[in-house]
Amino acid sequence: MLEQIQVIVMQFGWRDVLDIAIIAFIVYKLIILIRGTRAVQLLKGLILLLIVTVVVRQLGLTAIDWVLRQVMTIGIIAIPIVFQPELRRGLEQLGRGKIFVRTSYQCGERDVEQTAEEIIKCIQVLVKNRIGALIVLERQTGINEFIETGIRIDSLVSAELLINIFMPRTPLHDGAVILRGNRIMAAGCYLPLTENPHLSKELGTRHRAALGISEQSDAVSIIVSEETGAVSLANNGKLTRYLDNKTLVKMLLNFFKPPSNSTYFWQWRSS
Repeated sequence: MLEQIQVIVMQFGWRDVLDIAIIAFIVYKLIILIRGTRAVQLLKGLILLLIVTVVVRQLGLTAIDWVLRQVMTIGIIAIPIVFQPELRRGLEQLGRGKIFVRTSYQCGERDVEQTAEEIIKCIQVLVKNRIGALIVLERQTGINEFIETGIRIDSLVSAELLINIFMPRTPLHDGAVILRGNRIMAAGCYLPLTENPHLSKELGTRHRAALGISEQSDAVSIIVSEETGAVSLANNGKLTRYLDNKTLVKMLLNFFKPPSNSTYFWQWRSS
């Protein structure tokens, strides 16, 4: 295998091999980015259109070829509009690289653990009483535009306050609570709904909103189902359901606990 690689390098040159490797890596990342989104179906449609165009040109069907060329011209202009959510998501993921991350770290390890404990205390009460809830935890990508849709609170995270917010028939129970580190920034916030067509029909608006915000940012969302009392977590457009307290705490600490040799997680942003 090594000899074959050496032959290829000698035949094409190391620059050509590097060029192909970079392109292959970019294509792979693009596939990972759009996998499970509506962009997959749109991409299939574009590929089919290209195949039809080639066949029509081979058959010499001039009129159809002209129509397809006009459609392709319009398609090139429409692609950035149609793929806007995926393009935004890709650029945000690129911007989350360590090169662009600030090194200021203002939340200690104990604060992270205490915040997780308060969330778990709140969820235990909500599950026991079958009270629906949606808690969003901001990470590196700022979500101020969604915070501004709710009622500003800016208070330390406490189980009692979270429980009171989600109590039925209270002014703030409908909507999402957004946390920034160990502070509750706002309640009653409106979130974008996921457009994933393969989502189970049994999932309601809370789950769709949790997936929606996780698709547009790196935020983590915790959902308590009002109907079943089941606890779910949404991250990066994926939903993990039926979590127990121990598993949820472990996942939260994995998402937010700062590495021992680094200080770039849980950045606090000015409101």
